[in-house]
Amino acid sequence: MHKELSKLQPGERAVVIKITGNGPIHRRIIDMGIVPGAKLKVEKFAPLGDPMEIKIKGFNLSLRKTEADTIQVEVAG
Repeated sequence: MHKELSKLQPGERAVVIKITGNGPIHRRIIDMGIVPGAKLKVEKFAPLGDPMEIKIKGFNLSLRKTEADTIQVEVAG
């Protein structure tokens, strides 16, 4: 089932399917290592819900919800 990264809950794991954004945000996301096929885990959300923290390739990254909305993932079991 495909969904936006921003819709996942803390503790959920997923695999990146595609990045739908374009321009500088698209490039920045790819430069951070969020590429199709990469496995990630949602660690937590900030108290007000933005930004969110994910763990990908052994690193913790913080993403704004607007950035996470451009990342399509498939939830892993």
